[in-house]
Amino acid sequence: MADTARAQKIADRIKTLTAANLDAIVKDPDLGFVTITDVKVTGDLQHASLFYTVFGDAAQRAQTARLLEQNRGKLRSFVGKQLGIRLTPSLEFIADAIPETAAHLEDLLREAKERDAAVAAAAAGAVHAGDADPYKKDREVDEDDAEDIDGGDGDDVDDVDEAVGDDAR
Repeated sequence: MADTARAQKIADRIKTLTAANLDAIVKDPDLGFVTITDVKVTGDLQHASLFYTVFGDAAQRAQTARLLEQNRGKLRSFVGKQLGIRLTPSLEFIADAIPETAAHLEDLLREAKERDAAVAAAAAGAVHAGDADPYKKDREVDEDDAEDIDGGDGDDVDDVDEAVGDDAR
C-alpha cells in the first residue's frame, strides 16, 4: 500500500525546489512570471504533476508552457539530485485554471450585484396591492357608535351583541 504521507512530503519538496530554482534552471528571458501553485505525486512516486500559473496574456502563457516543456528534463534532473530518492518522478506541467475561474466568479458576482440593484430600484417606488393592512380585525366600538347602538335603554351589552350579530357568540 502506498504511503500518502510520504507522497505528500515529496510533493511539497518538489514544489519548493521547483519554485525556488525555476529561473536558474530555465535561464530564458522569455519565461514569464511563473508561480507553482500545487504538486500532486502518485502513490508509487513515479509521476508528479506540477500546476502553475503565469502572470500575463495568452501569448505569455503559451511561451512559458513551451519553455517548461523544453526544460522538463533539466528540471527533473535537478529535482532528482535534490530529493535523493531511488526513483525520480517524471514531471508534467499543467497550467492551473485558478485565475480564469476567479475572473469568471468575479464576473458572476458583479452581475448578481447589478441585478440586486435593479430589483432594489424597482422595489423603491412600489406599493402594496390592496389595503395597507390586509388582515381582518375585530370591530372596535366608539362612544358615538355605542350611543347609537344603545338606544338609551341602559342595557349596553345586549345592544352591542345585536349590532355584532348572533354569529359572534
